Amino acid sequence: MQVNDKKHFTARVISTVFVPPSLSLIIFTLLAFNDETASGKIIITLLVTLIFAFILPITLFYILRKKGKIVNADATIKEERTLPFSVSILFYSLGIIILILFNINIVSIAFWFCYISNTVFIIIINKYWKISAHMMGASGPFAAACFVFGISALPFILILFIIGWSRIYLKCHNIYQVLAGGALGFASTLLQMQIITKIFYA
Repeated sequence: MQVNDKKHFTARVISTVFVPPSLSLIIFTLLAFNDETASGKIIITLLVTLIFAFILPITLFYILRKKGKIVNADATIKEERTLPFSVSILFYSLGIIILILFNINIVSIAFWFCYISNTVFIIIINKYWKISAHMMGASGPFAAACFVFGISALPFILILFIIGWSRIYLKCHNIYQVLAGGALGFASTLLQMQIITKIFYA
């Protein structure tokens, strides 16, 4: 395998493994075990995340690909992204309702709300510019990890760098779209989590 082939393969693996649903599963697992004391609430958090933030969004994307509604695995045509993002908001809305009903920790609920609001931001921006959803989907969890774990979450930033590199290398985004996705996802998530948790604890 030539050097360029190896780089392309590596970028493709990174881009596939670190799709937003995968990172949501990782961060909510960390939050569940960090914030919940009751095993039942941990299980609810994990099940809701697995179903509404991982299985359903990935299944939806697969179905749309099979039907030709999305031309490739990277959804490079920005107009094709609106439908899966919009349906994902429905999934996230159902998920947050369940978390609220089961009185899950406010930190997890606040971060789940960020998935809804950040996806709305992506849909609006996507009408005019193809901001990197991969980077928003990575920087949001990074912000949540920083909010909960502080400086110990900093190593997570390495994931952002390799995801950004992979999206640029695969020519899915330019550097500005990647940087914008990273900055918006981080700032938006951190700000919303601070506001929501402050309101709850006020």
